[in-house]
Amino acid sequence: MADQPLNSRGAATYQRILDAATQEFAQHGIAGARVERIVVAARTNKAQLYAYFGNKEGLFDAIFFSSLDRIVNVVPINAEDLADWAVRLYDEYLRRPDLIRLATWARLERRPEGHLVEGAERRDDRKLAAIAQAQADGLVRQGDPFDVMALVIAMSMAWSPVSNVYAATAQEPSEVHERRRALLRESVRDAIAAK
Repeated sequence: MADQPLNSRGAATYQRILDAATQEFAQHGIAGARVERIVVAARTNKAQLYAYFGNKEGLFDAIFFSSLDRIVNVVPINAEDLADWAVRLYDEYLRRPDLIRLATWARLERRPEGHLVEGAERRDDRKLAAIAQAQADGLVRQGDPFDVMALVIAMSMAWSPVSNVYAATAQEPSEVHERRRALLRESVRDAIAAK
């Protein structure tokens, strides 16, 4: 982004670019996103976009890394009730399907192996410590805390916008979501119960 501070008009343009690009990247990924569509939706021009972000990849990085905290930390973990955490993750995917799609495009197009981002271990330290403590307290099955966390997250994504089986939407009837939440809660409890 440009080194000088943005005036209010520049800040508004910058935000419109971020908003339009978030939707474009969520729908089409990095390779499929088109700068032309972004600038039209943002009511700006390519020169302005490039002045702020350098190139399309720089724009994706700006969006992805600014969204990363929300993607990773918006739903605080409660290691004493991982089933509830899974349900709250399910609800977040309904609220912000674009964020889970961005993370999936980053996985597909940038990091097909290992952690989604460098330094993920440090980002997960608090979650892993909480799971380890719940294991020590006899509340969660033994095993690598990272694997337990990954299992719970994967279960929470069963109906996410990137599901290979069925992508739920917030527009579905509330009783359908309640049925899924109950199944998810029970399944996670069974999967991570201390043996």
